[in-house]
Amino acid sequence: MFTFDHYLCPKDLREALEMIERLPEDGKIIAGATDVVPYAREGRGGDIHFSTIVDLSRVDEFRGYEIAKGKVRLNANVVFQDFLEDDELRAHLPCMPYCAIWFADDQVREQATLAGNIANASPAADGTPPLLAMDAEVEIARLVDGEVRYRTISIDAFVHGPGKTRLEKGELICAVTCRSMKGYGGSFQKVGQRRSLVISKVSAVALVKTSADGRTFEDVRLALGGIGPVPVRLTDIEDMLKGQAITRRLIAEASVIPADRVASRSRVEYRKRVVRGFVEAAIEDALVACGAPMPTEEQREAAHA
Repeated sequence: MFTFDHYLCPKDLREALEMIERLPEDGKIIAGATDVVPYAREGRGGDIHFSTIVDLSRVDEFRGYEIAKGKVRLNANVVFQDFLEDDELRAHLPCMPYCAIWFADDQVREQATLAGNIANASPAADGTPPLLAMDAEVEIARLVDGEVRYRTISIDAFVHGPGKTRLEKGELICAVTCRSMKGYGGSFQKVGQRRSLVISKVSAVALVKTSADGRTFEDVRLALGGIGPVPVRLTDIEDMLKGQAITRRLIAEASVIPADRVASRSRVEYRKRVVRGFVEAAIEDALVACGAPMPTEEQREAAHA
C-alpha cells in the first residue's frame, strides 16, 4: 500500500521548481506515475510511505510539442500514446510508433511520459535508444537566486549508468529535443518474456534514408539498448553503410559486428545472438518503411551462406 502526507500538483514550472527545492529526502516526484509500483517493489519490504508527492502532470509548460527548423521539441509530459495517435509525430519521428506499440498497454501508454522513462535511466529503457539515434538533447531547469535557469545536455551524456543521470537536486526535465527524421524509414525491435508489458532484454532501433532510387544508403542511424549499463549508438556501423548499395550481404555483415558490444552481466551469449538478428531486422524493416526495394529472399539466404 502507498501512503503519503502531502500531495502537491503545481500548475506551472516556477511553482514546480519551488516545490522541488523544498522536497524532503523521503519525498517523490511523479509525472505519469507508471513506475511507482515497480519502485515500491524494489524494497520487497511491505508498505511504502512518502512524506510528499509532487505530481508534475498539470504543469502548463510541460504540455505538447513544437516542430521548427528541423527539430522536434517534446515537452516533458508527452506520453508514449502520442507517438501512435499524432500524425505529425509519426511523420517526424518514424521509429517512435514502433517503440510505443511495444512499450506497454493502452492505459500505461496514456500515462507514461518519455521524460520519465529516460529519467529512470534503466539500461533497458525503451525510449532512450531511439532518442540516441535522433541526436536528442535534454533541457533541464532549476531555480538560481529565484530565477528559472536552463541548461541542455545530450542524451548520451545525460544517462551515464544504471539509474544514473546528470539531473541534479532541484532540477527537472523540461523537454527533449530531437532531430526531425521526416523522410526516413524507422523501426524498433524488442525482446523480453513478451513483446510488451515487460522490461526489454534487448532493443534495437534503426532509421534509414535512401537515395532517390531507393538503392543506396544515404543515411543510417542505429542504437541498441539492454546490452550494457547504458544504450549505445553504433556509429561505426552507420559509417560502414552510408553511401553503399543496399544488399542483403552488406546488411548481414553489418549485423554481426554489434554482438561484440554486449557488456551485460547476465545472459551474454543469448544477448549476442539476439543482437545479430535484431540489427538486421531493424535495418530491413526501416528500409521497407521508407519504400526501398528490398533484395530477394534468395539473396538473403546467399548472404548468410
